[in-house]
Parts: sequence; structure tokens; C-alpha cells
Amino acid sequence: MIADDFRPIKWLNQKVELIDQTLLPLQEKWIKITNYSQMINAIKSMQIRGAPAIGIAGAYGLALGAIEIYKNKESKSLENLLKHLNLIALKLINSRPTGSNLKWAIDRMMKVANNIENISLITESLIKEAIKIHNEDIQSNHNIGKLGAKLLSQNTKILTHCNAGALATGGYGTALGVIKYANYQGKISKVYSTETRPLLQGSRLTIWELINSNIDACSIPDSAAGHLMKLNEINTIIVGADRITSNGDVANKIGTYTLAILAKIHNINFYVAAPTSTIDMKLTNGSQIPIEERGRTELARINNIKIIQDDIKIYNPAFDVTPNKFIKSIITEKGIISPPYGLNIKKLMKGNNE
Repeated sequence: MIADDFRPIKWLNQKVELIDQTLLPLQEKWIKITNYSQMINAIKSMQIRGAPAIGIAGAYGLALGAIEIYKNKESKSLENLLKHLNLIALKLINSRPTGSNLKWAIDRMMKVANNIENISLITESLIKEAIKIHNEDIQSNHNIGKLGAKLLSQNTKILTHCNAGALATGGYGTALGVIKYANYQGKISKVYSTETRPLLQGSRLTIWELINSNIDACSIPDSAAGHLMKLNEINTIIVGADRITSNGDVANKIGTYTLAILAKIHNINFYVAAPTSTIDMKLTNGSQIPIEERGRTELARINNIKIIQDDIKIYNPAFDVTPNKFIKSIITEKGIISPPYGLNIKKLMKGNNE
């Protein structure tokens, strides 16, 4: 059973340990990350994934980078140290471009580094800040779960897409955090999880989390969601987010937009659960969000078995954008945001920065 304090990523003895999500659910293997290059590879290969978790991984990656700089004696001056840190920060940010949490965490870490004049204190301060970011995320997720559960009624038959649980965060989860909290209250009667092609984060990861949290769950093909809505087998949809713009448009795992349209047609509440670190106030709408495209192998092979011929063209976007008009509410740790999103996001984020 997954305890509520389960963490998919840990800082231990000047290194990071994380559960390899590419092997779940068949193998639960923890891997050690000892330098920032390994962390970049873990992020790119999706051994660690989910916008909040990637942000935490990036923060720890920068801390590992600072340790490397000291070991390699590249920190002869404060200016030189910050120069090397900035280069590492840029590499980490570029490892996965769509989610906003990664850049948010790296920017926060660099702000700490840039405000320290004593060169000997920078590494220790970055480690402390990364751990702080991690702990804050877990607390945020519990707040999201508690607030989001208030929106759900008894006998909720809920659908979630991709994985927005403990594995995608510092611990506990965003969308799954709401489901867990509501389940404790006896409100959940059914949980459906889309398989989430092509990497099957729903059937591999979300179902693994829900079953291990003693929540009855059912995996369905992505293409079955509309059918179940028509049969009144789904009355609520909740997903996570990788980036939310200032007007409330939401980037999330590819297929989310389709579910939002289906929810609108079937008069089903469509909720987004995410921490405020996912909100990018610099972007005015979803068309400005960079959409990551993944390699053909993810789509062309399953368990290394070729299912698509080599000469067939492939388009493999990792995310899509759901316009704010399809979203009932956005659940954050600071409060529930409802339309008009432009106004209410601005109010919440202004209060968040005070």
C-alpha cells in the first residue's frame, strides 16, 4: 500500500533517489542520481515525470550541479560559480519545455544563489531551498485535495487522465489528491483512468497508485471515455496541469482537450487541479505555450515491439491545450478559481505574492 507520505523523489546523502517510472508497475526500482547530467537524462527519459515532480527534480539537479562545481574546483570566484550555475540552470530548463514548474523552481533556486555573497554558503543554501520546494509541494497537494473534495458530491463517478498523483508531484498528488481525499469522505463510487497513450501513464501509473491506496479503480481505453459519459457512468472529470496561462487556458497531457469537449457536450463538470507554481502569468493565453514533441519510438513501438512501419510519418505531441471555457474550476492550494479566470487568477496570484 502507498502511504500518504510516499515520495517518488528523495534527497539522501548529497544525492537524489527516485523511483523509475518507466518500469512501473511491473518493477519498482529506485535509481540514484549523483550529478545534474543524470538528472537531465532522468527528466528527458521520463524516469521522473509530472510537472510538479519535474520542478522538484530540477531544483535538486541544480543543487547537484553546485556540488559538482565545487568538486571540480570551478568556483574560484563568485562570478565564476554563478556563470557555471546559470549554464546548468538553462540546460535543466530546456530538458522539458512545456511545464512551467521546472522553470519556476530553477528561477527560485537561482534567486537564492544570486542573493548570497559568501561563496561557501551557496551549495548548502541551494540544497535547503530544493528541500523546501519539495516539502511545500507536498503541503500544497494536501491543500488541493482538501479544497477539491468540497466540490464533489456523494456517489461521484470520476474520470482522470494521465497521472497526477504522488508520482507526478513531491507526494500525495493533485488530481489524485482530490480523489484520495474525497474517497476518505466516502464520496467516490467509481474511478476510471484512461490508459493515456502512447506511454500509458494512466494504466501503468495511475491505476498502480489508486489500487495501492485501496481505491477501487478501472482502466479504460482512451477511446472509451465518450461512450461511458453517454451511459452516465462518468459525472466528473479531474485532471492535473503542466502549465496554466493567466487567462485560465490549460496545457496537460495530450487527450485532455478531447475529454474537455466531451465533458461539455455531456454536461459534466471538468476540473483542473494544480499548484500555483503551474500558473504562468507571463503568458496571456494557451496559444503561447510551447508544445513538446516526443520521438517516434514512443508511438511506433510497444515494449520494443514494432507496431508501425519505419516509412510511416508520425506526429507525437506530448500535450494539448484546453481553453478556459471548457473548465468548471481550477483547484489550487490557495483556493478554488472560477470564471472569469483572467480576473480571478490575477487576484489569487497577487495575494500569493504579497
